[in-house]
Amino acid sequence: MVIHQLSDLIRHARDHSPFYADLYASLKPDVDCLLDLPVVDQEEFWAANALQGNRVLTAPLTEATVFKTGGTTGAPKFSFYTRDEWQEFVTAFGAGLVEAGLRSGHRVADLFYAGELYASFLFVLDSLAHAPVGNVRLPIGGSAPLESTIPALRDFAADVVAGTPTTLCRLAEQLISTGEQLPAVELLFFGGEALFSDQRRLLAAAFPHAEVRSLGYASVDAGLLGCPVPGSDPRTHRAFTPHSVVEILDESTGEPISEAGRPGRVVVTSLFRTLMPVIRYPAGDRAEWTDPEAGHFRILGRSEEGVRVGPVALYHQDVQAVLAAADRQGLVVGSQLVVRRWDGRDGLILRLATAPGDGEDPARLSALAEAVADGLYAARPHFPDSVAKRFVHPLAVEWVRHRDLAVNSRSGKLIRVLDERPTTS
Repeated sequence: MVIHQLSDLIRHARDHSPFYADLYASLKPDVDCLLDLPVVDQEEFWAANALQGNRVLTAPLTEATVFKTGGTTGAPKFSFYTRDEWQEFVTAFGAGLVEAGLRSGHRVADLFYAGELYASFLFVLDSLAHAPVGNVRLPIGGSAPLESTIPALRDFAADVVAGTPTTLCRLAEQLISTGEQLPAVELLFFGGEALFSDQRRLLAAAFPHAEVRSLGYASVDAGLLGCPVPGSDPRTHRAFTPHSVVEILDESTGEPISEAGRPGRVVVTSLFRTLMPVIRYPAGDRAEWTDPEAGHFRILGRSEEGVRVGPVALYHQDVQAVLAAADRQGLVVGSQLVVRRWDGRDGLILRLATAPGDGEDPARLSALAEAVADGLYAARPHFPDSVAKRFVHPLAVEWVRHRDLAVNSRSGKLIRVLDERPTTS
């Protein structure tokens, strides 16, 4: 296990990375406390971490694996792992899979995405191969046609299916539309994006005996973030100690949060990566401590999964909470926020997906749309006020199937917020 002392990591970054040398130029030479270090500015980090003239790396790029990152927004960026760092990464994550529920002999279908320098398929496959329990790996991939994926799951009697929630839901929708189920599947491992209660209903219909669990919390840029914590809430994780240090910082002041139940942004320090140091790096997520002493935290969603519609600020998870309260009959199996601009004003379209067989009653859908609008207006009074003042259009609801929700073409992840406003006049 190659884990570095924080003081050694800081010294190595200062001595060999021009970016960190500049960032820490005003600090005392022997600084060794995280709280004495500035939080990395992501824009500056990625501007410096360019393919040409890289100022973040601590050594010439002569031995490494290169992966593309950037999530569902922004221009693609690139992360670098040495052979030893990658092995450390997948070995630690593989141990976490056991806590997520992986058992000896499980047959695991990997439905994550491969190619185009994308990491998730290889990462999950390697993590399974380095897990401390034997397992059978089925490298199917997320791009495989559902018409061939479903027979493969049956033929190999897959116990576990791993993929993004969007991929798992599309698989479930295909099964339901043909009147089929996969009752032999015991576990659905999800990762790469949040999974919500509306999606759980769809998955339960297609996989009646499967538990839905997080396979872990990690990203190719930030590295190891959270190991699954057994329990009823799959959003709860703990830091991969001693590989990583996770902080939750106040979104306004930047001060560390130590109490439970107070949301903030996730910042991570990786103690096993030295080629591309990750020190107080914003992971792009919001979270809250659930048990600060045990280091348990709950992921609340992507920090950029919010939108401003005129003067009204909304987070995707705010809309999810309203949906959960309004949708008593469980009609909704997926959602997406779409922002457009017409007639000189912004407008929010809430795109809601129903399962095959549901949504055939216009009266039920109309009543639910009205309940959702009322709930959102009550939760965000600034919204109806802005509508009344003609700053924004009223909320609109668009009914679709899950397959109609827009996804990232490279990763297959659901795009929670689509901003379709023109960027030029």
